[in-house]
Amino acid sequence: MSKTNQHDLVKVYRQATSAVQSLNNPARRGTLFQGDCTKLLDAMPSNSVDLVVTSPPYCIGKEYEKGWDLDRFKQLHQTILPAATRVLKDGGSLCWEVGYHVKDGVTTPLDFLIFEIASKIPGLKLRNRIVWSYEHGLHGVRRFSGRHETILWFTKGDNYYFDLDPVRVRQKYPGKTHYKGPKAGQPSGNPLGKNPSDVWAHIPNVKAKHVEKTSHPCQFPIALAEQLVLSLSPEEGLVLDPFSGVASTGAAALRNTRKFIGAELSSDYCTIAEERLVGALDGTLKVRELETPIAQPDPRSKVATAPSHFAAARAEPSPEGAPAFHQGIPATSLNDVSAQVTSSQAQ
Repeated sequence: MSKTNQHDLVKVYRQATSAVQSLNNPARRGTLFQGDCTKLLDAMPSNSVDLVVTSPPYCIGKEYEKGWDLDRFKQLHQTILPAATRVLKDGGSLCWEVGYHVKDGVTTPLDFLIFEIASKIPGLKLRNRIVWSYEHGLHGVRRFSGRHETILWFTKGDNYYFDLDPVRVRQKYPGKTHYKGPKAGQPSGNPLGKNPSDVWAHIPNVKAKHVEKTSHPCQFPIALAEQLVLSLSPEEGLVLDPFSGVASTGAAALRNTRKFIGAELSSDYCTIAEERLVGALDGTLKVRELETPIAQPDPRSKVATAPSHFAAARAEPSPEGAPAFHQGIPATSLNDVSAQVTSSQAQ
């Protein structure tokens, strides 16, 4: 299929009603609304979306968050969460990915605020609090370095869509067998793999050398959204991201025979998102596949070799008789760098 035809399958609108009406086009795969997500949600019919996956602004000082603070974060979600629930089908899922707000060294877990609001919405029920753990980010000084964020998975009602098979992972002991009963001696595991649990440590975050990196400062990996798209929505289902950014959720949806609609304020990010959605359809989008092993440095390389003075510092006993690097270091003796850190990946 030509690139022109692929662009016909993905379109950016500046009117919310036009974006919503485009969903009636059976050929349309991806729709982007450049504007405020509340306008898009207001224009959408009730019970029309199979899955909502998003990561809202954290009010952590990024350029696109000017004027944001915790009060505005809460006020916005008191409007958006009920609206997103309204457009969600009965049995649909809503996944909200958030981190932490840090100011003056004080941490606020944003998922606590989300849960407080969502728990008051009739019919919305929390199924999992998924921990997404990753290795890279800024380093704390007066706090432990933050290396995880959370995904709150809610369903609208009790009869919800859930398909575990597409996201199963390899068992640690695939040869394990039943030890008693009529199946004694037979393999006890599922041939497709095991439940990935609610701690996801196999998906790296998007940093400078990540194959998916764009100009967006806080994009999440396609594989993260893909886990949710595959397990929580049916094929040809509609996936919504009200804070779509550069459309990682949309790419995950289109790569897996779902449809997508999203909202984004930035024209620059909409342009990138449109190109990524087209690439998801024609196979040219650069993606770090879920099964890709996490990169490990060559132990012979310089970057993986500790300088000699590192070893000396760690071996030198402290006055108390314990290794120096195990001793608590008074915070007042260090530059208070982390107290000024506002990035969600520096908690």
